[in-house]
Amino acid sequence: MQSIAREAGALLMDFFHQRVKIEYKGDADLVTVADRKSEALILERIRRQFPTHDVMGEEGTRIEPGSDYKWYVDPLDGTTNFAHGFPVFCVSLAVEYRGRRVAGVIYDPTRDEMFAAELGKGALLNGQPIHVSATSRLAECLVGTGFPSQKRHKSPNIYFYHQLTLRTHGVRRAGSAALDLCNVACGRFDGFWEFNLNPWDTAAGVLIAQEAGGRVTNFSGGPFQLDSRETLASNGLVHDALVHEFQEIFAGRGLEQLPSPVEYAKDRST
Repeated sequence: MQSIAREAGALLMDFFHQRVKIEYKGDADLVTVADRKSEALILERIRRQFPTHDVMGEEGTRIEPGSDYKWYVDPLDGTTNFAHGFPVFCVSLAVEYRGRRVAGVIYDPTRDEMFAAELGKGALLNGQPIHVSATSRLAECLVGTGFPSQKRHKSPNIYFYHQLTLRTHGVRRAGSAALDLCNVACGRFDGFWEFNLNPWDTAAGVLIAQEAGGRVTNFSGGPFQLDSRETLASNGLVHDALVHEFQEIFAGRGLEQLPSPVEYAKDRST
């Protein structure tokens, strides 16, 4: 898996330096030739080595003969970053055996960082063991989130962003959910949440975070499911505090009002 991810990452870097043409799948959701070429390369390598395996890829690959094994392929997580020349993107691959994710790799070709995990055997970064952070107070946490590229007006995440910005040391929005989960795994982030992610976004990253000692649930603290559309990951120590904040926000309790730009404009003119 690591070999396939590295090869796909090298292909992405070739396209990245060329600043490839952007194509839009909708008003804001885009795809590039790099996404398609990367998925085609990954699919060819999987089919050559594991011809009977099922495969689900972001760019439309659906091969489901009913194998015990299933691959989840995100050939380029962080396409918007990639298309605009912002160097935060990766290749994400996960393998499931009889409905249970057993291996995952995420490769960041811009920094040559290979995250990997095997069920029950821990998580690695470039071959070295990694573990989640030891931060136990929400106020001292750095956390990550993401916003949808389309239908942003239908996502309430701006409220969660605002509330958690006030209750943590800071919130970051880097644009790659897979790498955000890896950042939880290696202790760079203490937590991460996002709405409406797809199976190929989370399959590898969730396993890596869990194998690094992290906890991953839905927003209510219940079991994480690939199709749940809710991803809340943390170092475990602050997980209950994050779940509590989500409960309060969903209930509309203790919400801080967003500052008025009109009032700010009045103040700056005096």
